[in-house]
Amino acid sequence: MTLTLDYLGDGRVAVWTLTPDGVAREVHDDYRPTLFVGDAPNDLYGRTGGPEPTPPSRDGLSDALNELRSFPDGQQAVADLGVESHRQTFRTDARPLLRVDTTSIEAVRTVAKRVHQFDQPDAFTCYNVDFTRQLRFCLETDTPAAPDRSVRDLRTLRLEFPSHESGIESLPQLTVDSERVGSSPHEVLDGVQTAIDERDPDVLVVSTADLVPLLFEAADAYGIDFTLGRRPGYTKLAGESTYTSYGNVGHSPARYTVPGRVILDESNSFFYHESGPEGCLDLVARSGLPLAELGWASIGRVLTAMQIREARKRDVVVPWRAWRPELFKSASTLDAADRGGTTFAPHVGVHEDVYELDFASLYPNIIRTRNISPETVRCGCCETADVPGLDYSICEHDGYLPEVLGPLIDARSEIKGQIPDADGDERELLEAASSAIKWILVSCFGYQGFSNAKFGRIECHEAINAFAREILLDAKTALEDAGWRVVHGIVDSIWVTPADGREQRPLEKVTSEVSGEVGIELEYECAFEWAAFCPMRNSESGALTRYFGKRRGEEYPETGLGDAIKTRGIEGRQRSTPAWVEDVQSEALRVFDETRSPEAVCDVLRRRLRELRERKVDPGALVVDNRVSKDVDDYSMETLTVAALKRARIEGAGLAPGQTVRYVVVDADARGASRVRLEYEDLNRYDVEWYEDGAVRAVESVLAPVGWREGEIRQYLTGMSDETLEGFMNR
Repeated sequence: MTLTLDYLGDGRVAVWTLTPDGVAREVHDDYRPTLFVGDAPNDLYGRTGGPEPTPPSRDGLSDALNELRSFPDGQQAVADLGVESHRQTFRTDARPLLRVDTTSIEAVRTVAKRVHQFDQPDAFTCYNVDFTRQLRFCLETDTPAAPDRSVRDLRTLRLEFPSHESGIESLPQLTVDSERVGSSPHEVLDGVQTAIDERDPDVLVVSTADLVPLLFEAADAYGIDFTLGRRPGYTKLAGESTYTSYGNVGHSPARYTVPGRVILDESNSFFYHESGPEGCLDLVARSGLPLAELGWASIGRVLTAMQIREARKRDVVVPWRAWRPELFKSASTLDAADRGGTTFAPHVGVHEDVYELDFASLYPNIIRTRNISPETVRCGCCETADVPGLDYSICEHDGYLPEVLGPLIDARSEIKGQIPDADGDERELLEAASSAIKWILVSCFGYQGFSNAKFGRIECHEAINAFAREILLDAKTALEDAGWRVVHGIVDSIWVTPADGREQRPLEKVTSEVSGEVGIELEYECAFEWAAFCPMRNSESGALTRYFGKRRGEEYPETGLGDAIKTRGIEGRQRSTPAWVEDVQSEALRVFDETRSPEAVCDVLRRRLRELRERKVDPGALVVDNRVSKDVDDYSMETLTVAALKRARIEGAGLAPGQTVRYVVVDADARGASRVRLEYEDLNRYDVEWYEDGAVRAVESVLAPVGWREGEIRQYLTGMSDETLEGFMNR
């Protein structure tokens, strides 16, 4: 089992494993990363019925591959050549492929690029090219990726440094496990080294990976012998970059590694942020992606690692730069296929006695129960019309994707069943594991439509949506026939309330019948004493994802109102909302629950606005948190975020697209960088009117379901006057 590993060059790899007292280091002296080259498949989906490849010649290779064989022979990047038989797709038999053993991890891509330059661009397909470094070694040497925690628990050390700071002179602001370790850069280096020597951590959790080169730069400047890893030095694995995913701009910071220790960068670790260290370790064991790589991996990369392992179990090689043209569809089929999940327009207003029902892991379970996989949808060997509305066939042979997701679905279901009876550390561990698995299951559907997915396919995406639409519509019909009124529904969730003048069949029986018919559990999520569905901001139509409601008290007997009120889409759920505005909205929700009175809610707002105007609000509670989508010079509008970016650049803390800027608005009507102050600056004032508008919008979200919009709220506030009790008594 593996803690981490280091590529040393010249075919040597050091593998670090846990021992009772520390770690053990074993060097593999002659490791040769391998890729395979094959003739481009006649059918990119691996369906049956395509023509056979060119008859084999020497060693079973085609003439084209034998001609290619002499091309890399003798190149410096190539250590050895051979022939091995593997399956190029999930639906084809094993065929002889050219095996290329390379001299280093960097040489794999070099050889693959040269192969693509030989002959026609589409003549050959390269396989097993772009695996991550540690995953590749674990796969090719059958080394377990997870550290053996039966030996001992992992030891962790956390280094935190302000994101806006840079330079050696700022090092005194660094903390080790939340404690300052020095008032000068020299003292900080000594303090960090002492903590490392005493604790001997296996994992370094850093607030930003930029700390790694900064510490070594400082050590060089002061002539100090400094070691962050278990051996001297560090390696830069990748530079910083900006990317776009589903329309959102993200920033990936530079990545570093040190010998013998895992570095987890909090600024670049989705799974660490969402599920903590225990969730990460649970996912390492399930995905086979080593901790050092899972720490920075996206959901798609972890899912791909699982798919790669399933492919290898089936002796299928993994294509590089997979290219799958969409199969031909008629115009009518294309129109029917190009749709998302079903949504029902919510009934705007406040509804009493509402029940929320959810299909358990709907999309993953559709994949599993309907055998949806890239090689099974429109397989070419079955003539059935299995997908509703699209008439796609689904092969009777078991697909690989259900095999990947099935264990995850079962594991999360089992974990969720254990959580209610657990407490303390055990509950925390279970929740972390459930959260980590949840994100894989949530994303598996969308990943099938991702153009760069190794084994994705748009027809899978379309088939899953088609089944989901039918399932939700059938559930709606069954519930309405049983005397329930559907007030909202979206993709896998449905909200119902008793229909007036009708007798209702028990929900337990109805959901049980629907579950049996569909083959996917329709679960009781929660009951609301009342639920409110909001209209769109500038329309009377219902907003699909903006609602709130009070869950029944017996379901939350030991918690306060904050836990009992469930909110979605309103300001308190938005990351850019200042903490003070969120608090105003929370208080407004509490009063709305107690009184159902718009006037009483507006009285709350009036009191909170008085605090704001009297400058009694801590500016730290007014920080706006926005993600940057472009470089500061690429914006055409002078927004407050642009003002903050300009100010950050002036302060020497410029931000790249995808990073987050945090600021307080001090004068929204001013020009340039003077409109805001950055979070770490001296915050001694704020723009009252700007934050007042934000508080009014937050309260409008609470009152819009009962017909009070901004105009009614401001009119009520204008008609009220503030008086002291003494003034009222002396009238």
